[in-house]
Amino acid sequence: QVQLVESGGGLVQAGGSLRLSCAASGRTISMLDMAWFRQAPGKEREFVGVFGRSATIDYADSVKGRFTISRSYARNTVYLQMNSLKPEDTAVYYCAAGLVGGRTDNYDYWGQGTQVTVSS
Repeated sequence: QVQLVESGGGLVQAGGSLRLSCAASGRTISMLDMAWFRQAPGKEREFVGVFGRSATIDYADSVKGRFTISRSYARNTVYLQMNSLKPEDTAVYYCAAGLVGGRTDNYDYWGQGTQVTVSS
């Protein structure tokens, strides 16, 4: 069993930055695909980015060039650095982990989510 705990959300002005953290326990993240998703009010959950087990990284087009995913194996934590934030980035952000995930939401484990609000 894998537990995921997100942190780092909050309120920021457009153009600002936030860094989200996802601390994992129960399994080392090097064995898992670690992904970020988000869900805005009234919208479906959407893929943001993934750091794969093979260290390949993929981003949604909407965040490419602005968001960066990284890992700390020492802390067993994955991060989402979000720069140049826009009001449309406002959503609850979820961390997900699994053996095979990619861009789909077919992940075995999910965090509780952290709210990100970007004001204009």
